[in-house]
Amino acid sequence: MAKAQSLQEPYLNALRREHVPVSIYLRNGIKLQGQIDSFDNFVVLLKNNVSQLVYKHAISTIVPTREIQFDFDDEGFAKNEPSGDEGL
Repeated sequence: MAKAQSLQEPYLNALRREHVPVSIYLRNGIKLQGQIDSFDNFVVLLKNNVSQLVYKHAISTIVPTREIQFDFDDEGFAKNEPSGDEGL
């Protein structure tokens, strides 16, 4: 589970840093739109006309409006490289 967090942080940081508009789909089907202003281990702060504090456990999918470039951490995440966790 720790590796999932190490991919999540650089991805959300890139969206935040580049002010990329996103659509956040919640598990109940609701679609929220805006820019990621901040996040921590439990929530994402989404800004549009108003700020919305969205709990991560309620999020199904985050869809950026454009492709982004982001760096993986040193914990083994790299594009097109096997992580060694296949089959787990």
